[in-house]
Amino acid sequence: MTRFIVRRILVTIPVLFGIIFIVFALARLIPGDPCRAVLGERATDAVCFDFIRRYGLDQPIPVQFGIYLQQLAAGDLGNSIKHSQPVTELLIERLPTTVELTFWAMLLAIVIGIPLGLLSATRRNSIVDVGTMVFANFGVSIPVFVLGLLLAFIFAIILKDTPFALPPSGRLSSGVTVIPLVQVWGLKDLQGVPRAFLDFLSGIYTFSALISGQWAAWVDSFRHLILPAIALGTIPMAIIARITRSSLLEVLGQDYVRTARAKGLNERGVVLRHATRNALLPVVTVIGLQIGGLLSGAVLTETVFNLAGVGRSLVEAITGRDYVVIQGFTLIIAVIYLTANLIVDVSYGYLDPRVRPR
Repeated sequence: MTRFIVRRILVTIPVLFGIIFIVFALARLIPGDPCRAVLGERATDAVCFDFIRRYGLDQPIPVQFGIYLQQLAAGDLGNSIKHSQPVTELLIERLPTTVELTFWAMLLAIVIGIPLGLLSATRRNSIVDVGTMVFANFGVSIPVFVLGLLLAFIFAIILKDTPFALPPSGRLSSGVTVIPLVQVWGLKDLQGVPRAFLDFLSGIYTFSALISGQWAAWVDSFRHLILPAIALGTIPMAIIARITRSSLLEVLGQDYVRTARAKGLNERGVVLRHATRNALLPVVTVIGLQIGGLLSGAVLTETVFNLAGVGRSLVEAITGRDYVVIQGFTLIIAVIYLTANLIVDVSYGYLDPRVRPR
């Protein structure tokens, strides 16, 4: 299994390098002037000349790419042209929001989607099966921004001043704060990578509030995540339910399942112990792809619920021609996708021993 994991990691290296090159080239080859996009009316010819020279945009593309690779080797993602701020700081500020939202959305999708798929498959063509698939089709069909606005209208306006009311936007209520972990643990003088890591964890409010015992802040941050998590997790939940149902139905028709039934095993044991494990292979693939997709930036959800995450930051960088931010964020997204695919491959080896190398 170790050799299999190492081999998969080595395979991802050229893929990652290719992604870096393509993103770098496309960001510079698309038409438009980054100086005028960033500075607007202040972009005179003299100012733009100095702007382009300062950021090295007057150099040939291969030279710029070589400089960029040297920066990456040193762990430097560059400075934002628009914000004059290191991209790593922007990632520490924005990525925790998307990570937190993705975690709760996928947890909702998995916890509800897989049991619904199993229930639907074991009661094929029953009222439960039909109702579950109608719900799944509804979840796939409704756009995220429509569902998000509908949820906000119901729980923030119709149910206002009731115990079921939920906040429609933001991450925390006015007056509520989550104390950073470096302050809670008395590590204010910590610097470098450990400080950046703790700052990143502090940006995941439900996690940092939980491990530091800030219970009021945890409850408030969790309440703010309920509606966006439902809006974002509905489509993955529906897809997981449908894939689980179809995969389990296929497995239940296999010879070894009929043999297990012929030996006298009860139906629950046949489904849970023999069929479900093999049926989860395509489900794991879907979950991995959905996690990568959501982490890459749920633009609509973040926009509807006013969350400053990766999706909104990428849109701002694209419209503002902020090449450095586009490259840095896209690189992190690519690493997330590759990591998700690696985890899926490793889980294959656990779920199906035939996948493991001999």
